[in-house]
Amino acid sequence: MTKLLVSTQELTRHLDDPNWVVIDVRHDLKDPNYGIRAYMAGHIPDAHFVSVDKDLAGPLTGKNGRHPLPDLETFAKKMARCGVTSERQVVIYDDSGGSYAGRLWWMLRWLGLEKVSLLDGQFTKWKAELRPMPKDPPPPRSAKWQPKPMLGASVDASFVDYFRKRPDGALIDARSPDRFNGQNETVDPVAGRIPGSVNRFWQTNLEADGTFKPPEKLREEFLGIIGNTPSNQTVHMCGSGVTACHNIFAMELAGLEGSRLYPGSWSEWCSDPTRAVGTGSYQR
Repeated sequence: MTKLLVSTQELTRHLDDPNWVVIDVRHDLKDPNYGIRAYMAGHIPDAHFVSVDKDLAGPLTGKNGRHPLPDLETFAKKMARCGVTSERQVVIYDDSGGSYAGRLWWMLRWLGLEKVSLLDGQFTKWKAELRPMPKDPPPPRSAKWQPKPMLGASVDASFVDYFRKRPDGALIDARSPDRFNGQNETVDPVAGRIPGSVNRFWQTNLEADGTFKPPEKLREEFLGIIGNTPSNQTVHMCGSGVTACHNIFAMELAGLEGSRLYPGSWSEWCSDPTRAVGTGSYQR
């Protein structure tokens, strides 16, 4: 079974292991330069910094959402400079409960890698345990990596418009309940949700200390949402295809495999005024 979570203790034991790659994806939606500042102030030893906006997203058109998927080859080359290969264990972290780390986890899995994990408790736990936090970045690494994209891992807006009306599918939105209900929207120009979607706030996947809930608990909670819907008939979305990956990860952790991502998510959906919009408290 693929290792999905790595503890701070296990990562510490592998800090000098050349077959392990650590990647820092700290980010703040309201402060684009926060991630690199935080990284330069202290990071996990030998961790490479990757920008959510610059490396995990492609050019914006105004119609493709806030974090469209980047060019495959460009992204693969960036990962190779971090030392990523199919043989090495990759561990990813942020300081936001895995909300951004999950995006990179999904992207690496999307491109065919299996040895990709999240740091359980993230940088917050690492720092609280007073583990080493050097400031100097490691040198670039040289690696050869041939992506093998996973077909069907993502869907587009046309598919979602068809899928949301199906009784045998589940469209899960990872945004906070208020944004899902069309309230307190401060990120996207239109408030609301895609009609037919259900809400699972990504933070619900975590314990109070920021670590993931046990797999059996996550399984119980997600089955309470999707019911008899097969996990491979589940599509995830959020504001821009980032925190949706946290729910995909949590489902995988729960043994519910094969769900898919709508990368454009609400920010793409609402850019077209002809698409349906739902608001108000959701009733199943």
